[in-house]
Amino acid sequence: MNNGQFALIKKDIRSITSNKQIFAVLLIVPLVLTIVLPSIFVLVLTQAPDAASDFQKLLDMMPVTDGEYSQQQRILGLILNNIMPPFFLIVPIMASSVMAASSFVGEKEKHTLETLLYSPLSLRQLFQSKILAGFSVGMMVSYISFAAMLLVVEVEVFFLTGNLIIPGISWLIIMLLIAPTFSLVAIAVTVRSSAKAKTIEEAQQRAVFLIFPILALVIGQFTGILLINSWLLLGLGAVLVVLDVLLMRNAAGNFTYEKLLK
Repeated sequence: MNNGQFALIKKDIRSITSNKQIFAVLLIVPLVLTIVLPSIFVLVLTQAPDAASDFQKLLDMMPVTDGEYSQQQRILGLILNNIMPPFFLIVPIMASSVMAASSFVGEKEKHTLETLLYSPLSLRQLFQSKILAGFSVGMMVSYISFAAMLLVVEVEVFFLTGNLIIPGISWLIIMLLIAPTFSLVAIAVTVRSSAKAKTIEEAQQRAVFLIFPILALVIGQFTGILLINSWLLLGLGAVLVVLDVLLMRNAAGNFTYEKLLK
């Protein structure tokens, strides 16, 4: 990365953090998914024990554990380590896509795209810079959200049950592999959509389709069809790494200066 790309990344990050509307989205959605939703799960399971029976099918699919943990502890662990990861993955995709959606179309609306194209950066470098800017914001929001979620859930569980929940190894894989690679795929696709779109709203509408794979994981968790485990995450991560490499190498695709200005 050269100085020109670094300067463009900093400019894009400043433009997002100074936009109150976009900043509100980056704050509200992670707050709901990582604070409000887990808190509802914890409160329902600890205050309404009968709700635990709804998770019995999922518990039966999990590896048999010794008698050290009560059913309530097992269910709370199930919520944190199996149910919450698909919901959490919406955060890096959403945070990255919100910024990526305005990457090029935002320049068009502000009439700064022509000036940007006169910079010494090649088209490939411009696309890579836009992708990395969205990636930086997305991962910053993701790591802060994860820390806040873990802190709030552990405090709630401790005060309500007197115990703590140990995060599974799956969270380490998610935070170090799945979230970054999934986010990068989402950004690369959204940036290309932004280059084709006429308005930010149009680019954001195209980015919504990126949530569908996550929704499939959520449905799989609640129906018991598919439970998240380390091997599944490692396999998914390997596929995403390959996609990231291909997308970054071909960041600009078949775009030309003329196509960007249309």
